[in-house]
Amino acid sequence: MAVADTTAAPLQQPPALPGLARALIAAGKLEQQAAEAVYRKAQSTGQTFIAELTGSGAVSPAEMAHTLATTFGVPLLDLDAIDPQRLPRTLLDGKLCQKYRVVALAKRNNRISVATADPSDQQAAERIKFATQMGVDWVLTEYDKLSRLVDAQSTTAAETMDSLIGDDFQFDDASLDMGLAGDEDKAASAEVEDAPVVKFLHKMLLDAFSARASDIHFEPYEHNYRVRFRIDGELREMAAPPVAIKEKLASRIKVISKMDISEKRVPQDGRMKLKIGPERVIDFRVSTLPTLFGEKIVIRILDPAAARLGIDALGYEPDERARLMDAIKRPYGMILVTGPTGSGKTVSLYTCLNMLNKAGVNIATAEDPSEIVMPGVNQVNVNEKAGLTFASALRAFLRQDPDIIMVGEIRDLETADIAMKAAQTGHLVLSTLHTNDAPATLTRLRNMGIAPFNIASSVILISAQRLARRLCPNCKQPLDLPKQNLLDAGFTPADLDGTWQPYRPVGCSACNEGYKGRVGIYQVMPISEGIQNIILADGNAVEIGRQAQAEGVRSLRQSGLLKVRLGMTSLEEVLAVTNQ
Repeated sequence: MAVADTTAAPLQQPPALPGLARALIAAGKLEQQAAEAVYRKAQSTGQTFIAELTGSGAVSPAEMAHTLATTFGVPLLDLDAIDPQRLPRTLLDGKLCQKYRVVALAKRNNRISVATADPSDQQAAERIKFATQMGVDWVLTEYDKLSRLVDAQSTTAAETMDSLIGDDFQFDDASLDMGLAGDEDKAASAEVEDAPVVKFLHKMLLDAFSARASDIHFEPYEHNYRVRFRIDGELREMAAPPVAIKEKLASRIKVISKMDISEKRVPQDGRMKLKIGPERVIDFRVSTLPTLFGEKIVIRILDPAAARLGIDALGYEPDERARLMDAIKRPYGMILVTGPTGSGKTVSLYTCLNMLNKAGVNIATAEDPSEIVMPGVNQVNVNEKAGLTFASALRAFLRQDPDIIMVGEIRDLETADIAMKAAQTGHLVLSTLHTNDAPATLTRLRNMGIAPFNIASSVILISAQRLARRLCPNCKQPLDLPKQNLLDAGFTPADLDGTWQPYRPVGCSACNEGYKGRVGIYQVMPISEGIQNIILADGNAVEIGRQAQAEGVRSLRQSGLLKVRLGMTSLEEVLAVTNQ
């Protein structure tokens, strides 16, 4: 007689929240569940709890400061009322200030007054006490103002570069993954190891990561040199170092990216890594381009944590998410993600792969190059010079007993044909195309030479997407627009009957000109029987789009307008990234 197992499954223990979170919960300023969610997100992204909390908008910095001042009995100081130039800069080490986000205010006898936004941080207090051999008196300030002051007190990149020109120094960049193999590479590394660009490059990489930039541009011109970060989709100039460093900076980047340091006439591609903390490693994809006045270098920041955020963080509406989840659970067929370069297609694909990545599933990907390293997935870098094309990689995959195949991009008929056949023979295939919207993708495949029957029988879903800047929750303000303007933008009269109101960007210390982060705008179109019939009849994109609308599929513009109604983004942003 079988005996049932009555052992209860252990309950998942809630995370051990920091003292700051417990204080805000006790004061009624933060819910327990919200605090736990922010703490888990901070753990996954490598941010501090207070940075993630203020960034989420759950508690404003001013409200937090007043609450903590009362709770801990700590004096409250408005940093706007003091002159930063008169603050002592030698009492605390700059790295200590950066790590714990503190600023020394004054010294009296054997005690030091230190500005903080988190008086519960005992580790910071002990480190400061050990470093200074003085007692610590906390002075509470607002986190956003304190962060600005900490960053302002640290030497700027341009100032660092000016002070280093002509000086020799040793910089421990062991956190950079050199990956150098041969003696020639080691010799080239030694040539630039003592160059003044080492510290500058390291700071640029860290600054870009802290600013949540997606790309870093190093651009040489005839009389100047500039460094720009792409933040929330927009390029912003961050530093203007002397033009004399361009050769050494290019050499330094090429050495640690495993490129040919002597080749300056043709474009090159490489990768490097930067270790952020004990367990966080960030990948960088590097590309060089010969220009009139030197090599322009673009570094793409590839954060593996982005693919693990989950589908809810990408911005899919519930009905769109349900369609996508239904498609990726299918045993075979093709799912296509479309959109321009930089629209988040790779993150969307890897988010799906992350959900499908199980011990009993064989997943293979072919990319040019692989952007996000995912354990458990067999990733292949396309190398056309060596004969490893998308098509040849796909043929090899089919001999490797795959369950799921991801192709970085369908560029030609041969790749499309093999991918279609794989989708028809029991494999789930994910890939991307560069088209304006979902209906146009089907006609693009037809124009490539794929037979209508193969398209109709293999493609199961197409998701077109764009990225729009997300309004800052701390400073966005309601915007009054004439009703006709809203109708011209694409809203229907029924949409205007509700109580919602559009918002406009303002700008504050916590955001970039009124925007903070980005949100996806999607057109998720399952290939229904009605759409299949149009494909088989060799119909055009207009007919397919009309049928999709009848089946409840929103266009990109309609999805963007829904984000406007929900207060996520502004109308001008949606009009800029979508077509009517």
